[in-house]
Amino acid sequence: MAGTLNKVMLIGNLGDEVKMHYFDDKNCVGRFPLATSESYTNKQTNERVTNTEWHNIVVRNKAAEICEKYLTKGDKVYIEGRIKTRKWTDDKGMERYSTEIQCDEFTFLTPKTDQQQSNKPNANPQSQPSAPSNAATQGDDDLPF
Repeated sequence: MAGTLNKVMLIGNLGDEVKMHYFDDKNCVGRFPLATSESYTNKQTNERVTNTEWHNIVVRNKAAEICEKYLTKGDKVYIEGRIKTRKWTDDKGMERYSTEIQCDEFTFLTPKTDQQQSNKPNANPQSQPSAPSNAATQGDDDLPF
């Protein structure tokens, strides 16, 4: 194979609200943490073990505004994008690195019909995206939010 591929697909829960950053020329960036978890049973102790991995998600422009409007902490979402590592210098002059997921596409997996009506008084249920009919709702996630 001659080419390369940088593609990420995640299904997880938001760890915080979408934080927006606006720029002069009407562009914006939304950032939020996404938690993905894997669970297994430890064969020696027979205990259920859950490992959570945190991903920094970056969404741009109109997609960022949609995420800010409809996503809240704890919501389940499907994210598709690519890995991007940024290099920056901190206040002490040390070089630091941040690995982010640059989101290209997303699908909301948490139904909004019941829970968002009480949280957002101006929300119109007809304009909110609905969860796909085949969205898997398997078991309860033991996430801390």
